[in-house]
Amino acid sequence: MSDDGFAVPDDLSGLDEPVDVALVVTPVAAPEPLAAACALAGVAADAVPSAVGAIAVLRDAATGPDGAGAVSRLLRQVPVVLLQRREHEISASQWVNGEQARDLPSGLVLAEAPAVLEDLLLGGAAASGVEGAVTSVGMSRFRAMRVLAAHRPRRR
Repeated sequence: MSDDGFAVPDDLSGLDEPVDVALVVTPVAAPEPLAAACALAGVAADAVPSAVGAIAVLRDAATGPDGAGAVSRLLRQVPVVLLQRREHEISASQWVNGEQARDLPSGLVLAEAPAVLEDLLLGGAAASGVEGAVTSVGMSRFRAMRVLAAHRPRRR
């Protein structure tokens, strides 16, 4: 501690706030095909249903950009939104074809958000506690392919 009462830490790495929560919001209609897509992409996530589409709650919040990129690559031209919460800050970005397309104003993204999204983002609910949640963890490639085939739109 210095003479003026301030302590200077030896390691400054703690000054960066880690990501506490990372969600990938998708237009996928149900959580099971989103969990299957996450399994194929190697993304450990719990997919939950919502009124705006299935939401992938990443098991490791620090992998947010990688997870959003992987999911958006599988969904091809369909944009997804990555929401990340750090201690006192929420950020939002749009991803298309595995690339970050643009940053979004998080307030506008959350303005029309369903309650489940806010609960997950703010820590009021755990993904495993949401009815209809499906995990990608432990899902085999074979099962993931079967799930995606079963949810593929039928051609007439």
